[in-house]
Amino acid sequence: MGRAATDRQRFEEMYTAHYDAVARYASRRTSSPDDAVDVLGETFLTAWRRLDDVPPGDEARLWLYAVARRVLANHYRGAARRELLVTKLRGEFTEAAPTWEPSEVGAVQAAFGRLSADDRELLSLTGWEGLSPGEVAQVLGCRAGTARARLHRARKRFARALAREGVDVERYGARAVAMAEGVLG
Repeated sequence: MGRAATDRQRFEEMYTAHYDAVARYASRRTSSPDDAVDVLGETFLTAWRRLDDVPPGDEARLWLYAVARRVLANHYRGAARRELLVTKLRGEFTEAAPTWEPSEVGAVQAAFGRLSADDRELLSLTGWEGLSPGEVAQVLGCRAGTARARLHRARKRFARALAREGVDVERYGARAVAMAEGVLG
């Protein structure tokens, strides 16, 4: 029997002998079955990769517990980092979210919808995608000066359409496109 076959047999015997114990260990220390399965899988993957380090007999179970303990620590550190990131991003999006009168939502939708498809695309590329006039020019296949002129005219038409709908353009100013994004996006 070759080395690979011997390693596989040894791993399978260890897995069969200690699977239930490690599964219970992981289940008691996680909040969901999915997390327990992840810990269990990572623990046995580590055992396979480091098979030469796994002690024989029942000491293997203790070694697997130690690995599972480290996997759990990594899992909780990762979860804490993810939670911090989610909290940070949620705060950033909340601060950046435009505010407008709920009664004006329909008016913004109507004004934006009445624009030509070309005007909506220009305003969307700048307001929603955050592109500069030079970048808009690349997307549209025209010169930067042409894109700036078209964008200027589209903004004026949008402002007029908003005014016709009764939206206080002075109050929103440049936020009107962001407002349309929030309503239509």
